[in-house]
Amino acid sequence: MRYFVYCFIGFIVSCNAQNALYDNFGKAPMNGGLQMEDYWVWGSSVIKGDDGIYHMYASRWPKWLPFHPGWMVASEIVHATSDVPEGPYKFRDVALGARGAQFWDGRSCHNPKIVKYKGVYILYYMGSTHPFEDVAENNVDEFTLDSKWCIAGRWGKRVGMATSNSPYGPWKRLDAPILDVGPNTFYSFLTSNPSPLIKEDGSVVLLFKGRSYQEDGIKHSDMGIGVATAPRYDGRYSVVKNEPLFSMERFGEIEDPHLWSDDSGYHMIAKDQRGKITGGQGDGLLAHSKNGIDWVIDENPKAYTKTIQWDNGETLRQGQLERPFVLVENGRPTHIFFATMDGPGGFGNGTKTWNMVVPLK
Repeated sequence: MRYFVYCFIGFIVSCNAQNALYDNFGKAPMNGGLQMEDYWVWGSSVIKGDDGIYHMYASRWPKWLPFHPGWMVASEIVHATSDVPEGPYKFRDVALGARGAQFWDGRSCHNPKIVKYKGVYILYYMGSTHPFEDVAENNVDEFTLDSKWCIAGRWGKRVGMATSNSPYGPWKRLDAPILDVGPNTFYSFLTSNPSPLIKEDGSVVLLFKGRSYQEDGIKHSDMGIGVATAPRYDGRYSVVKNEPLFSMERFGEIEDPHLWSDDSGYHMIAKDQRGKITGGQGDGLLAHSKNGIDWVIDENPKAYTKTIQWDNGETLRQGQLERPFVLVENGRPTHIFFATMDGPGGFGNGTKTWNMVVPLK
């Protein structure tokens, strides 16, 4: 076996260790992150503001809707704050909410990612709409994946962006998505789950999830992760090549990629959807790149499992552990955030969700 030394975010890790993330998880605070009574809470992104406060942007939708697919038609992006990165985070306001069926993101805003460039806060997200009446508590029994709301809501998913000069808003939303679908592409059905990285020159690398139409025109493909670039955050976004970076055929199907950078290049953490890469379905994987476009899976790729050590002494396997987000301060990762669910696993088997945080040693 070839022994090597791998440098990652200022750490030196020998090959008999996993990697600098997997081996450096601290204990998760039981009362950290964000929980909201009467809401499903999912997928957070955190930034430290000029006010020294940590600002979290997260998705939520009412619990009288089923977790899945309630987010397709009723998710909104909320803003919460904390004096420390661990939290707990306190709800402040709705950053992006419903604004009418006629808007491309008028019914649902979901999966936020916050970045900042030269004083401008930039909130990337997925938006969707549908032309029907709202789902209500008296017709929720009709609300299934095969219902009209979900067919239209899934088909309408697109990547968008909003900007503000303050983390408290107001947010300027666009009347069109920044990343639309394209015929005869791996993203002909939808675009979703953006993960941006703004380079020092202001240009953007944006990873996203795409699905394509199947031959019958109704069903869609498995997930593919593609990359788009733009000369600046408010410029034109163009997909690089008509082939995914990750797919069932290439490396394996992944979801929820998150990007960050350091002196050695670009780094990605993502959920291994089927376990083809890490050996554990739903576990986390790491990959790296020199340009954000050509990616290599790390030699020891497993970034995390669903088993979490909590600061009350318990060690639990979470029902779901998704949407990883790495907070980087002063050039190194300090915390990793997850959307999580209780229960035995499966979106229909949990009773609560929240956004948790794990300090990195």
